[in-house]
Amino acid sequence: MTSEEIRMPGWPAPRGFVYGRVCRGRALHLAGLIGSDDRGAVVPGGLVPQFGRALDNVISVVRAAGGAPEDVASMTIYVTDIAAYRAAVKALGAEWRARLGKHFVATALVAVSGLVDHGAEVEIQATAYLAGEP
Repeated sequence: MTSEEIRMPGWPAPRGFVYGRVCRGRALHLAGLIGSDDRGAVVPGGLVPQFGRALDNVISVVRAAGGAPEDVASMTIYVTDIAAYRAAVKALGAEWRARLGKHFVATALVAVSGLVDHGAEVEIQATAYLAGEP
């Protein structure tokens, strides 16, 4: 993917996300992915390990389509407990950096009352732009 981060003069510097990203390539729209293992079971341990596994699942789909983690351009992250998210923000950042380094994307965080899969605390929907023609 060819992309360019959009910086906003006079706005606060984003931490862990970007305000916008202009991309060129084939659009890959991912379904909402939870922190589940290869059998579809929600991983134990709560928000942090589920977030890491959900990121792994996003990256797996991107790779299956011929892309790389750096091709992810945006994410909407749904969490069932915003207070738990705030309390774990440093650990969540470590999960991010372990997989995506300093590749930050346009991100929205949404608190929801629940997710379809019992025990799921986080779900990530993403868009990636892959190199090449459709």
